[in-house]
Amino acid sequence: MAGMADPVPPPSWRSLRLRVAAFLLALLGLVGLSFASLDLQWGRFFGPQSLARMGRFAGELLSPSLDGRFLARLAPALLETVAMSVVGTLLAALGGLLLALPASRTHAGDPARWRGPSRLLLNVLRSVPELMWAALLLIAAGLGPFAGTMALALHTTGVLGRLFAEAIENAAPEPGFALRVRGVGEARVLAYAVLPQVTPQLLSYTLYRWENNIRAAAVLGVVGAGGLGQLLAFHLGLFQMAETATILAAMLVLVLAVDGASHGLRRLLTR
Repeated sequence: MAGMADPVPPPSWRSLRLRVAAFLLALLGLVGLSFASLDLQWGRFFGPQSLARMGRFAGELLSPSLDGRFLARLAPALLETVAMSVVGTLLAALGGLLLALPASRTHAGDPARWRGPSRLLLNVLRSVPELMWAALLLIAAGLGPFAGTMALALHTTGVLGRLFAEAIENAAPEPGFALRVRGVGEARVLAYAVLPQVTPQLLSYTLYRWENNIRAAAVLGVVGAGGLGQLLAFHLGLFQMAETATILAAMLVLVLAVDGASHGLRRLLTR
C-alpha cells in the first residue's frame, strides 16, 4: 500500500559474523591492554623462593588447630556471624519492602510521585559495599557486631528494595484492576491483589540474599565488625596458621550449610 514504509531486511549472516568478530577483537584488545597496564611480576611469583614460601604456608594451613580452648572461642564467633546475617537480612527485607512500595508504579494510572527519589535512595544504599558501610559505622558505633549487622542491613536494603519494586511492578494487573473498578482503596488492593502474587518471589529474593550475607558477615569482622572475620583477622595478623585454618574451615562449613538450607527453602516456596 502507498505510504507504508518498506520493511527493514534482517542483517545478513556475513554482516553478523563481522560484527561479532569486531566485538571479540575489541574485547581481546581491551584484555591485552589491561595486562599491559598492570605490573604483574610473574617471574617473582613463580620463582623458587615464592613457591617454597607458598608450599610452607599451604602445609601450615593443612594442620588446623583442634585445641579445646580455641574451639570454645570459635563457637560464639560462629553463632555471632549467623546472627549478624539473619538480623541484617530481616531488617533489609523490611526496609526494602517499605522503600519498594513508593519506588514502584502499581498500575498505568499511578502517578508514583515518590518513585524517582525512592529509587535514588535504593541506588545509593546498594552502591556502597558492605565493607565501606561497616568502616563508616565503626566510627560511630565502635567495634562489634552491631556495626556489621547494620552494614549488611543498609546494603541489602538497597538490593532487595530494587528487586521488590521490580516484582511489584511486574505483577499481573488484572486482580488489582478488578478491585479498583469496584472502588476498593489502594492499600487494600496492595494487600489483597498485589502482595499475594509476589510474596513467594519476595521470599525467594530474601533467602538468596541471606546466602550472600552469610559470606559477607564472615568477612566484615576483618575490619572489626565481629564474628568469625574478627577472629580470623586476629590470628592471621599473628601468623597463627593452625588457628587460621580452623576458622577458614568453620567458614566453609557455615556457608555450605546456609546455602543448602536456603536452596531447600526456595524449592519449597516454588512448588
